[in-house]
Amino acid sequence: MNKKIKLIVLDVDGVLTDGKLYIGSDRVEYKPFHTQDGMGISLAHYTGMKTAIITGRKSEAVSKRAEELKIKYVYQGIHDKLTVLQEIMDDLQITLDEVCYVGDDINDLPILQKVGLPVAPNNAVSIVKEYAQYVTISNGGEGAVRETIDHILAEQYDYKSLIQDYLDGKVLIVQ
Repeated sequence: MNKKIKLIVLDVDGVLTDGKLYIGSDRVEYKPFHTQDGMGISLAHYTGMKTAIITGRKSEAVSKRAEELKIKYVYQGIHDKLTVLQEIMDDLQITLDEVCYVGDDINDLPILQKVGLPVAPNNAVSIVKEYAQYVTISNGGEGAVRETIDHILAEQYDYKSLIQDYLDGKVLIVQ
């Protein structure tokens, strides 16, 4: 990976979650999120990377988790994900080459075919894996996002020094 990733965009179901829908008898939707993914997002933010969620479904659980993780760009109920991505890129003044997108199903293909770093979790559908530049060892909802972020950070930084600086509370000078 020769490019500098500045934005990580995530689908939710099958990426941040295991892809299963948990709907209680009270009609409330529950989603299991992996804490290691959350730490990965914190590490990405520490380096100055931005994060976004673009998902086809709407869920209060996603809003709550995104707020906890300080994800600025959260778009739910989106059919045309590419148009939303363009709005985010315009706001950040970045190009497609500077974007990593993690998706697991065919509705993610329009973005995966255009970004600089297309990523698929291990349990993504086959056609999505064909378009991915990086396929995680982990499944969606089981640390695939963290694995992706660790991969990017290891390419862009001295990873062990970065982790030590994070643990020491040092302010990272982002260029």
